Amino acid sequence: MLRRLDKIRFRGHKRDDFLDLAESPNASDTECGDEGPLKVPRTSARDSEELRDPAGSGTLIMAAGVQDFNRTEFDRLNEIKGHLEIALLEKHFLQEELRKLREETNSEMLRQELDRERQRRIELEQKVQEVLKARTEEQTAQQPPKGQAQVNNGADRRSQGLCPRVQKWFYEKFGEYVEDFRFQPEESTVETEEPLSARRLTENMRRLKRGAKPVTSFVKNLSALSDWYSVYTSAIAFTVYMNAVWHGWAIPMFLFLAILRLSLNYLIARGWRIQWSIVPEVSEPVEPPKEDLTVSEKFQLVLDVAQKAQNLFGKMADILEKIKNLFMWVQPEITQKLYVALWAAFLASCFFPYRLVGLAVGLYAGIKFFLIDFIFKRCPRLRAKYDTPYIIWRSLPTDPQLKERSSAAVSRRLQTASSRSYVSSAPAGLNKDEDTGRFHGTKKGNFHEIFNLTENERPLAVCENGWRCCLINRDRKMPTDYIRNGVLYVTENYLCFESSKSGSSKRNKVIKLVDITDIQKYKVLSVLPGSGMGIAVSTPSTQKPLVFGAMVHRDEAFETIFSQYLKITAAAASGSDS
Repeated sequence: MLRRLDKIRFRGHKRDDFLDLAESPNASDTECGDEGPLKVPRTSARDSEELRDPAGSGTLIMAAGVQDFNRTEFDRLNEIKGHLEIALLEKHFLQEELRKLREETNSEMLRQELDRERQRRIELEQKVQEVLKARTEEQTAQQPPKGQAQVNNGADRRSQGLCPRVQKWFYEKFGEYVEDFRFQPEESTVETEEPLSARRLTENMRRLKRGAKPVTSFVKNLSALSDWYSVYTSAIAFTVYMNAVWHGWAIPMFLFLAILRLSLNYLIARGWRIQWSIVPEVSEPVEPPKEDLTVSEKFQLVLDVAQKAQNLFGKMADILEKIKNLFMWVQPEITQKLYVALWAAFLASCFFPYRLVGLAVGLYAGIKFFLIDFIFKRCPRLRAKYDTPYIIWRSLPTDPQLKERSSAAVSRRLQTASSRSYVSSAPAGLNKDEDTGRFHGTKKGNFHEIFNLTENERPLAVCENGWRCCLINRDRKMPTDYIRNGVLYVTENYLCFESSKSGSSKRNKVIKLVDITDIQKYKVLSVLPGSGMGIAVSTPSTQKPLVFGAMVHRDEAFETIFSQYLKITAAAASGSDS
C-alpha cells in the first residue's frame, strides 16, 4: 500500500497548490471511505505509570524510543493522507476536463465527415484511373511504324538536347537585360511631413539661399558684362563672342566655357583658391544659430522668415502668371506680337539655311546684350518707348491685377449708371464738381456735413472707402474717450477720423495737414513682434501725439498721408515766399 502511494505522490503537485479538504469535492470523501478511521495509538495508564516510575520494568530510554516511534508513525499516516487527497483531487480534475472536451468536440460529426472524405477520395481515384486508361488507348492507336518511330525519337532527342543549351546561353548573355524590362507595379510611397518648427524653417531658408547663390552670382556677372562694369572685360567678351558667331564657333565656344568652369570647380574642390568674378563678392556675416530663444524671439524669427518666403513666392507667382497670361491670350494685342514673331521665325527657318539663320540670331543677341541693353539701362525713357521685350513684360498682368481691373470696371459701370440717374433728376445749373463734392458721403451721411468741411473737400481716390483703425488719444483719461474705433480719411487739406459708435460729430476728429508737426510709424504694444500697425501724428494742440492704431493697411496710409503732407507744406512754403 505504501509503495502505491509513493508512486501516486510523484504524479500530482504539492499539497499547498491544491484546495483544502473542506473545499474538496464530495466524491473524495466517498472514495476514501473504504479505509477505516486512522487512530493514534495511546499508551495505557500502566505504561504511563511505568514511565513515571524509575523503578519500573522499563527504563527512560525505552520510553523515549516508544514515543519517537509513535510520532513517526503518526507523521507517516498524515503524509499518506495528504497523498491520497492529492490523488483524489487530480482524478476529479481530470474527469472534469474529459467531460468538457467531450462536450466541446462532437466525435460523431467528425466520424461522419471522415467517412465522406474517404468516399470522395475513392471516387477521384476511379476517375483518374479511367482517364489514364483512355490516354493509353489513344496512344496505342496513334503509334507510327517502328522505323519511323526510331527516326522521330532521334530528332526529338537532338532538339531536346539543343534547346536547353541555346536557352542557357541566351539567359547567361542577355538574362540580366531581359529582367530589367520586366514590368512591376509602382510602389506608392507616402512622404511623412515634418511638423512646423522655427529652427527648421530658418535652416531651410538658409539652405535655399546657399543653394541659389551660384545662380545669383552667375546672373550678377552677366548683368555686369551687359552694364560694362569692367570695360576691359566686357570689350574682350564682346570681341570674342562676335568673332565666334561670325566664324560659326558659337556652340564650341559655349561648350569650351562649360568645360573650363567644371575644371575650375574641380580645382576649387581640391583646395585651390580660385576666385574670378566681375562683380566683387561681398561676404555677409554669418550669425551663429542661438540655442535658447525666448517665445517673442521665436515668434519674430518665424515672422521674418515667413515674410521672406512670402515675397519670394510672390515674385515666382508673378513670373509664372505673366507667362501663363502671355500664352492664354489674356491681352490679345501682346500675344499677337509673339504670334507674328513665331510665324516669321518659322518661315525663315523653312526658306533660309540654318547657318544664315544662326548667324543672324547670334549677331542680334550679341548686339542686344552688349550694346542695346547698355543704352536702355542708362536711358529709361528710351527703354520705356522702344524696348519691346521690356514693354511686353511690364504690360503683362498677373491674376490679382486682372481681378482688380474687373472689379474696377464693375464699380465704374455702377458709378456711371448712378451718375446718369442722378443727372437726370438733378436741378439745372449744378455743375459736375459741385455734384461730386456735395453728394460724396460716408455710411452715416454726406462727407462735408459730417466733418463740417467745404463741399470741395472729399477723400482721395486711395482712401475713398477709408481705413479702419482706432484712435488713441493719450490726453484723455476716460477709457471711453481714450480709444475710439472708426474710419480714417485723407483729403487734400485734412486728416479726418469718423467715430463708429456715436452719431454726433463731437467724437469725430479733423486735423489740418498744415498743423501737423511730426508724423511717423508707431508701434502701440512693444511686447508684440513686428514693426507695429500704427501711425503717430503730432499737432500743437495736443500734448501727446495722436495714434491711429490697428491699421491693416498701415504702410499705404502712411505713404498717402506723408505725401499729401509734403505736398501741402511745399505749397504753403512757396506761397509764403511769394
